[in-house]
Amino acid sequence: MADQYTSEITQFLQKFKSEHPDVEQRQRDGRARLWDRPQDQEQVEGFKQARVRQTPYVYQNN
Repeated sequence: MADQYTSEITQFLQKFKSEHPDVEQRQRDGRARLWDRPQDQEQVEGFKQARVRQTPYVYQNN
C-alpha cells in the first residue's frame, strides 16, 4: 500500500518545526507568562461572592 497520507498543514508544521526547533519552548514560555500563574485565593473568593445571579431569561425586562 502507498505511504500514509499527510495533509499540507501537517507537512507545513513538520517543516516549520524542523526549521525552528525552539518554537515549542517559546510557546511553553509564553503560556507560563500568561496563564500558569499562582492564584490569590482571597481574591478568587471575592470574585465568587461578587457574582450576580443571571436570570433564567436574560432578554426579559424587569
